Amino acid sequence: MKILHTSDWHLGRSLYGRKRYDEFSAFLEWLADRIAEQAIDALLVAGDVFDTSTPSNRAQELYYRFLCRVAASCCRYIIVIAGNHDSPSFLNAPKALLRALNVYVVGAKTEDPEDQVIVLNNDNNDPMAIVCAVPYLRDKDIRMAMPGETMDDKNARLIEGIRNHYADVCAIAERKRKEIPIIAMGHLFTAGGRTVEGDGVRELYVGSLAHVGKELFPSCIDYLALGHLHVPQCVGNENHFRYSGSPIPMGYGEANQEKKVIVAEWDSGRTPAVREIPVPCFQPLVRIVGSLDEIQEKVVQLRKEESTAWLEIEYTGSDMIGNLRELLDESLSGTAMEIRRVKNRRIMERISCMREDETLDELNVHDVFERCLEAADVPSADRPEMKQLYHEIIRSLQEEDVNAE
Repeated sequence: MKILHTSDWHLGRSLYGRKRYDEFSAFLEWLADRIAEQAIDALLVAGDVFDTSTPSNRAQELYYRFLCRVAASCCRYIIVIAGNHDSPSFLNAPKALLRALNVYVVGAKTEDPEDQVIVLNNDNNDPMAIVCAVPYLRDKDIRMAMPGETMDDKNARLIEGIRNHYADVCAIAERKRKEIPIIAMGHLFTAGGRTVEGDGVRELYVGSLAHVGKELFPSCIDYLALGHLHVPQCVGNENHFRYSGSPIPMGYGEANQEKKVIVAEWDSGRTPAVREIPVPCFQPLVRIVGSLDEIQEKVVQLRKEESTAWLEIEYTGSDMIGNLRELLDESLSGTAMEIRRVKNRRIMERISCMREDETLDELNVHDVFERCLEAADVPSADRPEMKQLYHEIIRSLQEEDVNAE
């Protein structure tokens, strides 16, 4: 049996206002081809299918067209769980219809843990594996707020809630096992997980508990397919506990990162052979930092290579250049390259009311709150508690399912 593990597609995401549907479409075409080429039995999508809870019509079209194509291929099962960016009710809405295609969708924690246990059968209707499809677990799903609780209390109850949920779901799988592998899915942040600048990965819970240890997961799990972190990586040096990472770079911090999907294969027994398949780069991203001469030298090199890159340029030279963008646009004339962002550090330093990363498309909600605290001269001693309360409000807003009724 072969499974293919992928996650964090973020369909509909843009880059400094530039839509990326061509990249998403190219990736999904490539993925469908690999599924057929590798004779994959089951596809696991470990959350963050869409970038927002209200995806565009075009993002939805890409998703459903892909599901229809793969369901008609050698792939017998497709299992999709929701991530923190997804709307549980939006993903769940067509689940009964999708079941006719052997597409299983788990948008949120269910009252009955058995709803998250899926038995995969072969052509003879014999069990091949069991999947514990655990979606992103929202705070309110696994922890009850208590009066007077401290942050440490909240953290302890969160970790206990996650642990108990995985224990309940995996216990059901163990009762059904019959010597076949147990595969678990999840969307969370594990301890020691690697991220990169600008990848958009959110902290999932208030406090440090967002990073859970590998010991949280039951020992019966033979392969753990995780989503949320965009860097492909193992969890705690365990080869069978994996993040597949995002399939395309979500920002310039990921521009030089090799993207991957993961194939786990069982010939006999419960230990899988795990291998990585590199994902091609469908749209090059290039960051250029330096003086005007250094920037233009790099642009000349890219022109010779007939590059189609989208550029992020940061000018760090000592001279004031007020028309930097016009000069750069002129140097790119006649090429397929695009400038997505220009940072002129010298202009920022000269204008007292500005500071680096001042524009709204670069600030996150926590940066804005920090500025508010500074503007209001809030005493330093009061800031940690205010930040924690603010973080809780933001998390609550981000997790609100705008499609629920």
